[in-house]
Amino acid sequence: MKAMDAATATQGTPPPPRVVATPAALELVALLQAKHGQDLMFHQSGGCCDNSAANCYLPGEITMGAGDVYLGDIGSCRFYIGKAQYETWKHTQLIIDVLDGHGGGTFSLEGPEGKAFHTRSRVFTAAELAALGISAPGP
Repeated sequence: MKAMDAATATQGTPPPPRVVATPAALELVALLQAKHGQDLMFHQSGGCCDNSAANCYLPGEITMGAGDVYLGDIGSCRFYIGKAQYETWKHTQLIIDVLDGHGGGTFSLEGPEGKAFHTRSRVFTAAELAALGISAPGP
């Protein structure tokens, strides 16, 4: 499933990105690509032992399927989220940042760098939701 399909809005307004990265996150992505190759990918985990984190993986470490939604790219890395979690978060833009220190329990590539990807979010405005083709959440 691709979250952005219905989004090329009839209003002519391009939809906002569903996932963005801070300069610090993009710098860490570039470092990981220099060490591990360009073909990395992200998956926003759903919790449990990996702390609902934005995890960065090598090719083949995780397989995407019908239960995953492509949100966009950060750097040149594809970013996915599980379909159930997407349904909960579809009204928000994910903002990927970096914290100092190991994420604790994460399976992500950045752990040995003494860094951890961190996900924040913001609620889309009514205009952004319209551009994405999503109804505003109820009261």
